[in-house]
Amino acid sequence: MENAIRNFFNFSFTVLLLYGCNFSSPEEINVIDKIDVIDETSNKLEIPTGFDFSTHHEVTINIIDNLNYAKYDVYAYSEELYDAGTETFENESGETVTETVYKSDVLDKLIFSGVPSNGVLKQTINLPKFYNKVYIRRSEQQGFSSSIKDIVNQEVNYNSSEGKSATKSKSANNVTDYLYCVNGSGQLFQVDPLSGALTDLSSMPMGSYTCAIDQEKKELYSIGRSSPHPLMKYSIMNNTWETVANLGIGGPRLDFNVTDGLLYFSKTDKLYTFDPSTGANLNTWNIVGLHNTSGGDLAFAEDGTLFLCSFSGLYRLELDGSNNYQSTRISADNLPFKPTSMTFDSNQELWLADNSNSSDLIIMDTQTGGWKYNYGANAANNTDFGRAINDLTTFRVYADNIDQTDTDGDGILDQDDAYPEDPEVAFEFFTPSKYGKGTIAFEDLWPSKGDYDFNDAALSYQAIAFLNAENLAVGLNFVCNIKANGAGYTNGIGFEIEGLTPAQIESVTGPVLTQNFINVNANGTEANQDNAVIILADDVDNILTETTISIRFTQPISSADLGVAPFNPFIIVNKEREKEIHLPYKNITNLGVQSLDFNGVNKDSDGNFISDNGFPWAISIIHDFKVPKEKVAITEAYNFFSTWAESGGANFSDWYKDNPGHRNLDKIND
Repeated sequence: MENAIRNFFNFSFTVLLLYGCNFSSPEEINVIDKIDVIDETSNKLEIPTGFDFSTHHEVTINIIDNLNYAKYDVYAYSEELYDAGTETFENESGETVTETVYKSDVLDKLIFSGVPSNGVLKQTINLPKFYNKVYIRRSEQQGFSSSIKDIVNQEVNYNSSEGKSATKSKSANNVTDYLYCVNGSGQLFQVDPLSGALTDLSSMPMGSYTCAIDQEKKELYSIGRSSPHPLMKYSIMNNTWETVANLGIGGPRLDFNVTDGLLYFSKTDKLYTFDPSTGANLNTWNIVGLHNTSGGDLAFAEDGTLFLCSFSGLYRLELDGSNNYQSTRISADNLPFKPTSMTFDSNQELWLADNSNSSDLIIMDTQTGGWKYNYGANAANNTDFGRAINDLTTFRVYADNIDQTDTDGDGILDQDDAYPEDPEVAFEFFTPSKYGKGTIAFEDLWPSKGDYDFNDAALSYQAIAFLNAENLAVGLNFVCNIKANGAGYTNGIGFEIEGLTPAQIESVTGPVLTQNFINVNANGTEANQDNAVIILADDVDNILTETTISIRFTQPISSADLGVAPFNPFIIVNKEREKEIHLPYKNITNLGVQSLDFNGVNKDSDGNFISDNGFPWAISIIHDFKVPKEKVAITEAYNFFSTWAESGGANFSDWYKDNPGHRNLDKIND
């Protein structure tokens, strides 16, 4: 008995000594910890045969346009609105309210732009599977049309004859009118006055009840509806916003006066002028005679006459000898709607919109006050806009004043060219989108089981392909960083472009290689590979901050030949070059080995990178995926991951989004 006790203490002391002196490597201790977790948890998924855990799909966009030169922008489309938080503001009735603001992010989901070459624009894109539509916007000399198209059998087919506006010049001076509209939800959009077709243009920095256009400078002004009421300026040519100044006052009425170049702004019974370049208040007047001082708008007629509408109708304003604006009511009867906005088109027809969640567009006679519903639900002509129009203004495109500048001579006008001084590059192609990030997350114990927290190496990325005037890729930037590294191993990371050979790559710049186990060719691709393989880093700790890997091609390449990002991504485990971990059913590179070649415990007996308990070792999500905390299985962090996987992806295809009930926030890293 005494010997047994002595032996026990000797063994215990030896174990403590080993760990205390750290004779074991950090990697070995890490593996032991993970195996303990595996033994304590018995996660198992019953997935359909062949399910590859893919959260996205490739879609081919086919655009045919044999009409005129036109630029196209293609967006991922969803009708779902996101909660943008609460906002306190004064509504058009003058009441202070606090409401939850819901916004659309469609215009944040730009995938690519292009001009058809020989009448064709064709690209292959990568979209999350919950997207079943795309938004296609056509621009021809600042005139827009759009179409929402279904994805059918992984394709979208669009012909310009479907979406081309019927708008034609209808005024004597050869001008085409477009109604620019804003609302409190922060949407800037265009309505074609001849067809009622609506096209989204931009997301505003803040929701607004006002807009006015300086036609000569092609700039739109708008005042934010909430404090501090910024004066916002939008460049129609560049599709950019800037804040001129905080006015400290908000209200519903605004127009630009071409005579003096000032903004005229009105609230209740006051009229102000502001310098559009500085936001300085230059003058203030009283308005006398309004029967209702809420809501409405201002508009200057072609002869300089100033009109104002409020909720009580239409008025003409004239400055009297006492420096007050006297109002003369034109609409004799109270209107059955509350006007929120108005503008004159080039034919001097007055357009108004009403105060409702789905506004109508109305034409009114400035002589008699007679009116009619032209578009919207009450017009009964299938033109329900489904959104508020809180202000209107007119943008005019003159046929004899079209800017045909093409500085680099590539056939793409400067206004449509993302790189107007570079003849080799004209457009950009984004994966996941212009403002979006994707995530590839790995477990690194393959072919043994992992703990399924998918944070051993989680790569955040955005791929930007640079396209020429023929819509072919001439280069690619892969912007990435490691957002989570829970591994004890030194892991490398890269991707294989299966459609390209190393000879098709001119150069690769930006990889961070410090561990001396990666061999590269002169052009920066990995040596001894049949396909082009790009190693981003041989130690994921080298790219914890944002890093750009730039790839240039020897010849322009179609998106179909290039393939779509993130291509075939993989990690290299613990500096063992042959040990690659890929997404399910993806091929290893020439330098990798199959799981069947490994001795010991092998939970990937068929070599498809799915374990015998139904889990992958890697997952790709075209979304800014929030990884689980250390040793928290993905099934615990995300409530519908198992349901999604076991349904073969049919149910809860958006399981990773921040929808109510989807996530357990206490088990997810920020």
